[in-house]
Amino acid sequence: MDFNLLFLIIGALLIVMALTESMLKRLPLTTSLLYLGAGVLLGPFAAGMIQADPVALSPVLERVTEVAVIVSLFTAGLKLRLPFSDPLWKLPVRLAVLSMMITILLVTLTGIAWLDLPLGAAVLLGAILAPTDPVLASDVQVEEPWDVERLRFSLTGEAGLNDGMAFPFVMLGLGLLGLHEIGELGWRWLAVDVLWAIGGGIGIGGLLGTAVGHFVIYLRRKHKEATGTDDFLALGLIALSYGVALLCHTYGFLAVFAAGAAIRRIERRQSEETAEAREASEGELPEEAAHDPIKAPAHMAKEVLAFNVQVERIGEVGIVVLVGGMLGPAYLAASALWFIPLLLLVIRPVSVWLGLLSTPVTTPQKTLMGWFGIRGVGSIYYLMYGINHELSPELSHRLTALTLLVVAVSVVLHGVSVTPLMNRYSAKQGG
Repeated sequence: MDFNLLFLIIGALLIVMALTESMLKRLPLTTSLLYLGAGVLLGPFAAGMIQADPVALSPVLERVTEVAVIVSLFTAGLKLRLPFSDPLWKLPVRLAVLSMMITILLVTLTGIAWLDLPLGAAVLLGAILAPTDPVLASDVQVEEPWDVERLRFSLTGEAGLNDGMAFPFVMLGLGLLGLHEIGELGWRWLAVDVLWAIGGGIGIGGLLGTAVGHFVIYLRRKHKEATGTDDFLALGLIALSYGVALLCHTYGFLAVFAAGAAIRRIERRQSEETAEAREASEGELPEEAAHDPIKAPAHMAKEVLAFNVQVERIGEVGIVVLVGGMLGPAYLAASALWFIPLLLLVIRPVSVWLGLLSTPVTTPQKTLMGWFGIRGVGSIYYLMYGINHELSPELSHRLTALTLLVVAVSVVLHGVSVTPLMNRYSAKQGG
């Protein structure tokens, strides 16, 4: 693949999207769908300008998708303003833990029974496809930090949590294939890959986000310093929390989500629950607000979130175009004809309904949560991570074919349905 050509294509797409954004917002589809279509048109099925073998490019794709995911996870953490003691948090936690585990189990059973995969590869496929995507799911996430609508909050929290929560099962799948040490009877996997890596990642991200956030607010309030650098603050905190988490052998995905949530937690605790505080969180603020005792926390969180959203959108363009360009004849799997409907129409809805048993979630909300299990960049990352851990060529090819097709179909179906379904849901809620 010619990366110079890829830069040209992405640059042209960004300019076109910037010039036509207001018009595109009126269309019943997402920008991700347009990016995917551009990739397909430029790929092997049409112009042939993008010739990208995902298995051969797995080291590059792993790093690119890794960056996109951690930026998006940090953004998801910043969007969620409710305190962790609020009962509403039980919903995304149950989706990210119970529903995800049920999804992995059902995909594993399907992989063994009907895809003729070994146990380790079936578990790995389940872990790759179980997480919902934080990058492509922005249209069903909370619209602003004060948004506590049950459906949007649950899907946002799930997307932020389950990319990290899927990692133990990726390691389990690799371990069952003999590519990762899990210990006798899985003791090392449980102790290190589950308990330590999950708890340590959340703890590291939370501590670093809290420490950096408090220090920045102190400098701004007391000394009127450290202003105008929110972009550096966002990137720095993402890199710091992710790097420390990896050095401590914990999950960096959970660390960056926790760091983003910690910044929002500081803003919530230090901002008075007044109309002025809400205005600071939602409205346009002058630079002087960065020093204001009441508005400084909200100003910091708002500016960091705005910068991250823009970075997230830029990453989305490049990766989704690449996904479209990688869809070639070599990666068309006949099994996808029945596996993708099974995953999206049966496994995901069943896992959501079982995971949310005995919760105050309405039938329409459960139905939409079951439908909007968008697969995307996170799945591509886990796939490349597995390939780069010496997955066999045969298994690499089979898992790549299924994953790419699942992501592509998910982008199309959810891209076409998200606007009418969410508009209809919002209208009923408003009524």
